[in-house]
Amino acid sequence: MSDFEFTVEGPVATFLLNRPHARNAFSADISQGLLNALERIESDQSVRALIITGSGGVFCSGGDIKAMSSSTGVITPDERRSRMKRSHRIINLLASLDRPIIAAVDGPAFGAGFSLALWADMVIATSSARFCMAFARVGLIPDYGAMYTLPRIVGLSRAKEIMLSAREIDAEEAKTLGIVLEITTAKNLLLRAQSIAQSLTTASPLAISLTKSGLNSSFGSDLTTMLEIEATGQGMAGTSEYAKESFKRFTERKPLRFTWPKLEATDTRNYK
Repeated sequence: MSDFEFTVEGPVATFLLNRPHARNAFSADISQGLLNALERIESDQSVRALIITGSGGVFCSGGDIKAMSSSTGVITPDERRSRMKRSHRIINLLASLDRPIIAAVDGPAFGAGFSLALWADMVIATSSARFCMAFARVGLIPDYGAMYTLPRIVGLSRAKEIMLSAREIDAEEAKTLGIVLEITTAKNLLLRAQSIAQSLTTASPLAISLTKSGLNSSFGSDLTTMLEIEATGQGMAGTSEYAKESFKRFTERKPLRFTWPKLEATDTRNYK
């Protein structure tokens, strides 16, 4: 049985980490499956959004420490470095994907599992979600790109505290820090993620792609560069067929194709 499930229903793809006996810790199967899924999405423009989630009330507990500790033979620094670099293809695909990524987090998102969630454009969590940069607990440094993503979300000083303390962060604090967008119930978690994903598939794919690309460039660019990116992107987006249709709908007072999904009565941002 596979350690993951990858499904595509209409324009929404879902990658499920399905290794509950190991708290959905990364395995070679999961890593290869995620790589294959991202490569397929990259080349298939009919897929307009990706949801990443975990089974059994756990998002992902990170690297498989048991497997690492039971490995035979002496691993050199160069060998461990080479192993890490094999994950870079996945990280680069997550970083460059021009479609929305939504992480639906229930239970622990520890170590590389936390790092994986940080690559999502939006994180929806349950009140049971717990986030932890657990690397320091076992003498490791944060990986899976976390030293790049976390400071950009919470700021450098807070990122240092989270990583060096290796403490757990509950869903409410994660929301306050800007890591989590919404908190909902376990029952509604995937439904809410799907609702957001479906909504985003009705937006202009060109506008989403250009917005993500621009935002990804913002921290390494000056104002002049960003204004040029803005002008060029708006020139492309504003003359697209999607924009022309939207302008027409607006002037004719017809409903626009894209609207953000309202929270249902059973959902709440401050669920207790």
